Amino acid sequence: MTYSLVARDPETGDLGVAVQSHFFSVGTVVAWAEPGVGAVATQAFVRTAYGPRGLELMRAGRSAAGALGELVDDDSGEAMRQVAMIDAGGRVAVHTGRSCIAEAGHRVSSQMSAQANMMRRDTVPDAMVNAYSSMTGDLADKLLAALDAAEAEGGDVRGRQSAALVVVGGRRTDRPWEHRPFDLRVEDHPDPLGELRRLVSLRRAYDHMEEGEKLAMGGDLPASLEHYERAHAAAPENVETAFWLGLALAGSGKVDEGRAHIRRACAADPGWDELIRRLPAVGLLPDDPELIARLRFDTG
Repeated sequence: MTYSLVARDPETGDLGVAVQSHFFSVGTVVAWAEPGVGAVATQAFVRTAYGPRGLELMRAGRSAAGALGELVDDDSGEAMRQVAMIDAGGRVAVHTGRSCIAEAGHRVSSQMSAQANMMRRDTVPDAMVNAYSSMTGDLADKLLAALDAAEAEGGDVRGRQSAALVVVGGRRTDRPWEHRPFDLRVEDHPDPLGELRRLVSLRRAYDHMEEGEKLAMGGDLPASLEHYERAHAAAPENVETAFWLGLALAGSGKVDEGRAHIRRACAADPGWDELIRRLPAVGLLPDDPELIARLRFDTG
């Protein structure tokens, strides 16, 4: 009752899985990925164990085909399953059981696979592959384009409800939690793909804010300001990006320009104004009463 993709970016090695379904919290069930190991989409009459067990087998050295074949052979309900796996080498394996609800099918292309069941039309997997292959940008952009194409082709016969996107790094690491550039879920929403795109933009914005913070702590204020500006451009409606951009501008000598951004945040919630008062104690704002008075919202 779902459409999904698994894919590997041949340039970066990043691995990803994306999914949409008329089902609550689909990402917690369908989407699985581990840096430098692989990605799995397990759906239809879903057996969640295909996700963690598939990653475990690929981590131990099995190819996607070897891992999927072993799990299918051990599954008495395989006829109702639809599962796709991709390993760190870009090898793909897919199983669409004969009892999956029509329209059900999959299409494999270079280092990716699109699969779907209970669709309005059997052309959904082809539309996903075509959109993915023609899209420029990073892996997240390509996965989102494929999901949009599936929906435009008719999508889930029941409609829409939830979606997810996971992208992980291409190299194995003993700190896998640090190599998940995207791990986003829309649990229940009338437009899950639109909301997923909004979250991807917000994730990019917060990545820039984190980089800006690191640069500011290292003393590179011009580079820091550039990242805060990019964060705000990616999420202009977000008051947090406005607040920290305002502080970066003020710290760079552009106090009046920064003040406008800060006061927008303070007008939305007085807690931001209180935060200004607390920042000098932790070194995130000069202990300058005149500057603080100019920035605070309640001082006029």
